Amino acid sequence: MKKIVGVVKKNIGGWLIMLPSVVLFAFFVWIPLIQNVLLSFYDTVGFEKKSFAWFRNYVRVFQDPIFIKALTNTFFYAFWSIIIGFLLPIGIGLLLSELVHGRGMFRIGIYFPSIVSGIAVVIMWSYLFDPNPGAVLNSVLAFFGREPSTFLSNAKITIPLIVLTMTWRGCGSTALIYLSALQSADNALYEAARIDGAKARHRMIYVTLPHLKPTIRMLFILQIISVFQVFYEPLVMTKGGGPNGASVSMLLLSYQYAFSSFDASASAAVGVILSIIIIALTLLYFRFSRSEQD
Repeated sequence: MKKIVGVVKKNIGGWLIMLPSVVLFAFFVWIPLIQNVLLSFYDTVGFEKKSFAWFRNYVRVFQDPIFIKALTNTFFYAFWSIIIGFLLPIGIGLLLSELVHGRGMFRIGIYFPSIVSGIAVVIMWSYLFDPNPGAVLNSVLAFFGREPSTFLSNAKITIPLIVLTMTWRGCGSTALIYLSALQSADNALYEAARIDGAKARHRMIYVTLPHLKPTIRMLFILQIISVFQVFYEPLVMTKGGGPNGASVSMLLLSYQYAFSSFDASASAAVGVILSIIIIALTLLYFRFSRSEQD
């Protein structure tokens, strides 16, 4: 009986220690989340609830052509982030693991963009991608005798260029995570592979990648969740999602509904739809991952 009482007291003490964190998390995350869901079911004037609207706000949002454009663009952001931003950190991590001299210097160099303010990064790249003939990259193209590019004014390449900017800032920290995972690999496996005559590409396929598989899975879903929340990059780099909505994302559209159109109910509805998509993709991913493990 004394043991049971001791275990109960210990658990109560643990809960009391966690209570402030739980309260703060609920106050800053769960309460706003619930309020946002409730707001999406009301007609609003500005940010004030007026009458219960059932699903009219969702119907209204889906009938808005810009929402369909934003939904499509968000999936394009995810696609290009996998093509550009997902594979690059793995390659950088593998290269860093093979370095013998100057490894510390290269680590600092690739991590440095991650500590720069995100707004500062997108402003810098906006100057680089300026479509004016006298801008930085167009001046370089002119030096080599090439025609100037429209860059962010070209609807076909706007999203890839924004994803490239995001990758430049974030791939360094991700590469260091892969490097840390590589350094924890068992060297005996590599020695056994070398003794068996395995070449470098075979060691990478059969030793390195299986070791990195859990890290790749975790960072893959985190990147998808992060990219689905892209916001200030198109807001700053394309002046609100241009040209003609070619770069507008769902989170940016939610912001525009709220603070440009002052339509809080539509903004809340877009936020709920975005949350459902992220949750659905996450569950789908974990289901496939679990089936592979089984």
